[in-house]
Parts: sequence; C-alpha cells; structure tokens
Amino acid sequence: MPKSAVETLFDQLDQTAQLIEKNLETTYLDALTETIANIADGGRVKVEAGLPDVQTIAQLEPLYAAVKLSQFDAEEIRQALQLATLKGLRQVKVEPNKQMTPDAIGYLVAYLAEVFGGANQIKTVLDPVVGTGNLLATVINHIQKLTGNSVQGFGVDNDDSLLEIAGISSELQKHKATFFHQDALDPLLIKPVDIAVADLPIGFYPIDERAADFETHAVKGHSFAHHLLIEQTMHYVKDGGYGFFLVPNVILETDEAKQLIKWVTKHVYLQGLLSLPTNLFKTKAGQKAILVLQKQGSDARQAQQVLLGEFPNSNDQKAFATYLQKIRTWQKENLQ
Repeated sequence: MPKSAVETLFDQLDQTAQLIEKNLETTYLDALTETIANIADGGRVKVEAGLPDVQTIAQLEPLYAAVKLSQFDAEEIRQALQLATLKGLRQVKVEPNKQMTPDAIGYLVAYLAEVFGGANQIKTVLDPVVGTGNLLATVINHIQKLTGNSVQGFGVDNDDSLLEIAGISSELQKHKATFFHQDALDPLLIKPVDIAVADLPIGFYPIDERAADFETHAVKGHSFAHHLLIEQTMHYVKDGGYGFFLVPNVILETDEAKQLIKWVTKHVYLQGLLSLPTNLFKTKAGQKAILVLQKQGSDARQAQQVLLGEFPNSNDQKAFATYLQKIRTWQKENLQ
C-alpha cells in the first residue's frame, strides 16, 4: 500500500532529524526544530561550530532536495509536523501542561469556532498558550479551507523552544501568524481578535502580585492560572467575539469558581459548556470540556438556554455526527 502524503512527509522530517540528532548529540526535538528550519530555508543546512559535519551534510542535502512542500497542503504539513513533534515530546517527557492538543479535540474546537464565530467572520485568531502551535494551526486550516479567506494568527507562550517550533511550522504552512515569547498574563501587544482558542494549563499561577490585577484572582493563596488566562484572553477578544477554552470538566463546580463565575456574569456570556468524549481520557477525573464564552457588546446576547451536554463516544460516528448537527441547530435557534 502506498504511503499517504502525511506519512511521506513525516518520514522525511524524521530521517533528517535523526541524522542531526546523532551528529549534534542533541535531543530529537531540538534536531527537529533544526531540520524544519533548514527546510523552511530552502534546504540549506545551517552549520555552527563545524556541525553538522561534512559527512552528515552530504547525507542531508539530497534528502532535503527530495522534500517538495508544494505537493502538500497546509493540513498535511501540520499533521506530519505533529507526528514528528509528538515523537520528540515523548522522548523528553514534557510536563502535562505542555503536551500537544490531540487532533480529535482540536477538530472539535475548530468546528465550534466555525459554528459560533461564523466561519466567514473569522479573520483573526489568538491562542495565549500556543505551545507548538498545533491547536492554532488546526483552527486556521479549518477556517481557511471552508472560506478561502486568509486568517491571521497570534500565539503567546513563555517556552521559547516550543514557540520556535510553532513559528517555523507556521511558516511551512504559509500562515500569516505572529508569535510572542512572554508570560500570557503580562500585557499583550495584540489588537482585539475575532476569536480566541486555548488548551489551558491547569494549576496555580505563582506570582500573586500579578494575579491581583485580575478579577478572577483567589481571595486567599495562589490563583488558578486557567481562571486568570480566561479573563486575560477575553480582554483581547472583540465585542461579540468568542473564546473557546479547554478546561477541567468541573471548572464551575470548585470552591475557587466563585470569582470566575462573578467575572463571567459581569463581562461575558456563558453560551456553552460541552464535556468531551469520555473515551478520550484515561480517568473520569481527568475529563475536560470546551467552555464557550462570548464577549458582551455588539449584537451579543445571552442564550436563554446555555448549551450543556457531553459529546458521545468519538468511535460512534453516527451518534457523533448527529450531535454535531444538534449543536449547529441549537446555535441557529438560540443565537441568530
């Protein structure tokens, strides 16, 4: 059976990354960053301090010459990069909050963005915890394929190694995207966007003085980073625009939720909270949901009945397709 386009490109990325990994005695992830930078530079091998050596360069050059990016669409490039990046992340055992958003979840976020945000209305997208850029790219590719419009992306992260992958990946996919290396809770140099998406890190934010600037900060002790990030992100969304956040399933049921709920009722409309399929998680306690918020202003209004529910098992294609259609119908009946 012939290889798919994604498999072909992954093999090319993987083979060249392994050569660099071995010759530079570095991690696979760093080698991958190096190889995709070389590909983005037309296949020219970057040499520093005599490395890669002459023999490795001689092996890399014909492999790079065989990479024809014009033969792949943006989504095929994203998927191949995702597979290679996942291999690198497994090797270094990256912390849970820096894991990539699985495609099964990324596609659902993209679908909700399409339905709620209106695909033709989406010209700008922000991900304040962008990591390697996989979720942001998934949403951009989905909207651009549906509409033919160009979408401007913005990504923020405090991990420079992951952000470097996001930047080069974006370049290979020919996205219009700008990335910022900073704490997402510091002021952002970004004009308000049409929608925001985020796979939020779960846990406490360590800088209490900074957290105190936010309405969602804890009354005592450290504040939840995901609460603060929701507030911060929606500040950079246009009036009437949407935020789609991957959050703990019980986000509104914890003792710390009081400040978040108080902020929600004051500044945004809670339009939906949809639990993700249980089969995507190892434990019930680890289950996540997609929180759908709409910023007040413009023609926005609170739906009389918030969209609540749980996606069916993702392996049940018929039930899953029916549920997606129910979401579209609900949006037409409640928000149009």
